[in-house]
Amino acid sequence: MNIKMLSMGALVLAMMGGTAMAGSTSALDDPAKMSPFFTDAGMKTLKSEKDFMTAWKAMKPDEQKAALKDCGDTTLNKSHADFCAMAKKMGG
Repeated sequence: MNIKMLSMGALVLAMMGGTAMAGSTSALDDPAKMSPFFTDAGMKTLKSEKDFMTAWKAMKPDEQKAALKDCGDTTLNKSHADFCAMAKKMGG
């Protein structure tokens, strides 16, 4: 009985941990990649369109595609609406 309970507990923890990690895979949530597009450390205020374009062009094409793909997700788009609108204007 104890082995069944321990096994079931380990399985539940593994599933919960995997779900938590899967939720944070968006490039839009990576401060290192996103900071060039914002004027503040909290990443709330976008830079000017000119500066945004410079930062956008500095990204690798596959990073641009990943960002645009993430912007296509409704949940991510809601929390990054300003960035997504500008990114779509630049490359999509």
